[in-house]
Amino acid sequence: MNEKIIERNGYLNKLIARKENGLIKILTGIRRCGKSYLLNNIFYNYLIESGVKEDHIIKLALDREDNVIYHDPKLLNEYILSNIKDKDMYYVLLDEIQLVEGFEFVLNGLLYERNVDVYVTGSNSKFLSSDIITEFRGRGDEIRIFPLSFGEFYNAYEGDKHEAWNEYVTYGGMPLILKQRTDEQKSKYLVSLYELTYKKDIIDRNNIDKADILDTLINILSSSVGSLTNPQKIYNTFISNGITDISKNTVTSYMDYLLDSFLIEKAERYEVKGKKYIQTPQKYYFADIGLRNAKLNFRQQEENHLMENIIYNELLIRGYNVDVGVVEIREGGARKQLEVDFVCNQGNKRYYIQSALNLDTPEKTLQESKSLNNIGDSFKKIIVVKDNIKLWRNEDGILIIGIQEFLLNKDSLDL
Repeated sequence: MNEKIIERNGYLNKLIARKENGLIKILTGIRRCGKSYLLNNIFYNYLIESGVKEDHIIKLALDREDNVIYHDPKLLNEYILSNIKDKDMYYVLLDEIQLVEGFEFVLNGLLYERNVDVYVTGSNSKFLSSDIITEFRGRGDEIRIFPLSFGEFYNAYEGDKHEAWNEYVTYGGMPLILKQRTDEQKSKYLVSLYELTYKKDIIDRNNIDKADILDTLINILSSSVGSLTNPQKIYNTFISNGITDISKNTVTSYMDYLLDSFLIEKAERYEVKGKKYIQTPQKYYFADIGLRNAKLNFRQQEENHLMENIIYNELLIRGYNVDVGVVEIREGGARKQLEVDFVCNQGNKRYYIQSALNLDTPEKTLQESKSLNNIGDSFKKIIVVKDNIKLWRNEDGILIIGIQEFLLNKDSLDL
């Protein structure tokens, strides 16, 4: 049986739209999510098929052992310039650029070459937020790459969409998971990926001397997906479990390291009626649900929390800014806060989204609709349910849609 090809046309189209725009194209995202394959295979093949000569594409995988010499910025610069032989356009593809000490000076210099179009990948946000923004002063163009969406996963999966969902909600969307044939292989791959790639990378890059604390922190975050928390609460959890050789500042720093590595994402709380952000607590979600499950040895499989995490990731993939909504109401003379799972913004568009396993009783429907009905504006309101239902609208105009249709239809927010 021929193996299905993983297509990532949305990202390819973003690269094509930015081609030769005079900016450094920066592909960021969690390690092993497919950045390298996108740049060095999919985009490379596009360039060749569009007529670019092979010797006008200069590419280096900087995380390969035989390219370690190019971690020296001077040697990297010399290598690139020595391969530019004429005035035709050259395309420079550099994978894992953060491994080059002082890479920003190399890239900055290439911006002055009129016939050079530069694309790089990087696996931590710190190098992007500090070095590139400072050094490039707006001349860097970031494209965020995520693990496979459910749509991408399903298109490459051998089976129907219900089987694909069961796989995806358990093992996530890291591209190489599709090559693992058994449950044992999939589990071992994800555990190994965490231990040998993410954990090692975070420890080495940040000189962490308390790996056990980092492990425990990730376990706590894995267990609290979809729950409100903050460094103080997590610090209190450490103390209540008898772990006292730690400070709140350490917890905060370690959480920042996890965010920098793109392993987790933070969703801020937004008061919808007051139109203001609430500083704390926040919600944290995993970039890949399979990694979250593997960290807990696939024990805690509460599908409502996993669904919420997957919906959050899908909204980020579609390019939305996503917050956790708070709606304040008065009930029985007292103030009460209701939660809207997601407030999604993109330009002048806004959507309010609730995630619910089902709406199998009138009471459950009322509960899930209450916050949406108390928002008081005319932006679209949606409840995503796990049940495989036919799309419908309730008497309040709220769209009810099944999770698979929501994820597989790229226009689902506008149905």
